[in-house]
Amino acid sequence: MKPTEIDAADIRILCALQDHGPLSKTRLAELVGLSATPCRERLTRLKKAGLIRGYHADLALSRIVGFAKVVVTVSLKSHRKSDFERFERHILNCPEVTGCISTGGGMDYVLTVITPSLPAFQTLMEAMLDAELGIDRYLTYIVTREIKSTLPDLARLAAAEGSRPEKG
Repeated sequence: MKPTEIDAADIRILCALQDHGPLSKTRLAELVGLSATPCRERLTRLKKAGLIRGYHADLALSRIVGFAKVVVTVSLKSHRKSDFERFERHILNCPEVTGCISTGGGMDYVLTVITPSLPAFQTLMEAMLDAELGIDRYLTYIVTREIKSTLPDLARLAAAEGSRPEKG
């Protein structure tokens, strides 16, 4: 899938939204150095292109509720397309799994799981094993302290992308 063509003004809009969340059209235009109408048109185009998936608050969860956060690596028994699809369908419907990436190498998936407690986490894992998702093995890593959790620096990534030699 070809990436959507965006320019420096679009990057400024996306960065402002990533840093501040939803903004009035006027405030967004001020932050990115555009007049309101072109800024609104660009924002509409970026939304239609699917580049903005939503707006979220960064909550201090530990100050609100007790929870257990666990990172889980999962390896499947078989590597057919249907095995991956079955596992991923289950994960997409599991609200305790807040992150899931597919990886190359020794493990097939890395999950981030948040439950009210470690016993609740164990119950969740037992239910996943009972669901016959084709899990060969899994390893758990209990998060004891979060050192860093940030969003990527879009402006820096875009600048690096622009400095790469053209592929030919």
